[in-house]
Amino acid sequence: MAIHIVLFEPEIPQNTGNIARTCAGTHTHLHLIKPLGFSTDDKMLKRAGCDYWPNVHITYHDNMEAFLDTVQSEHVFCIETVNAASFFTGDFSHPDEDYYFILGKETAGLPEKWLTYFQDHCYYLPQTDYIRSLNLSNTAAIIVYEALRQQGFPGL
Repeated sequence: MAIHIVLFEPEIPQNTGNIARTCAGTHTHLHLIKPLGFSTDDKMLKRAGCDYWPNVHITYHDNMEAFLDTVQSEHVFCIETVNAASFFTGDFSHPDEDYYFILGKETAGLPEKWLTYFQDHCYYLPQTDYIRSLNLSNTAAIIVYEALRQQGFPGL
C-alpha cells in the first residue's frame, strides 16, 4: 500500500514542486485538489526544472468531494495547527495500509467545513508560537519520513 500526501488547493508552485520531489524520492502518492494556484503543464514544469515530475505518482481531483470518493481507507488525516493531537502520537506503522495526509492551502489552511468533518482525525506538528505554521513542503517531508520511519522505510 502507500503513503499519500494530499494538497488542498495549493497556491505556491515551489512548495508543490518540493513536495513532488519528496514524493518521487519516497514512492509517496501525491494528490492535488483543484483549483491549483499555478499550472502543471509541460512548459511550466520544464521551466521550473521539474525533471523528476514523470516519476511522481500524481492524481488530480476536481474538489475535496471527488477526492473522498476515491479513498478506500479509514486512515485519512488532516494536518493543521489547531485543535489536534501531535502528529508524533499517531500510528502509521502498517505498510500494508494506505495513509492519507491532507494539507491545506498555504494562505488559509483547510476550510472549517473540512476541519469539522475530520475533527477526530487531525494532527499538528509541534512548534513555537513565534510562527503561524511551518512551510508546507517542510511539513510534507516531516510527515512522509515519520510514516516511512515507522514502517521501516520499505522500498528505500
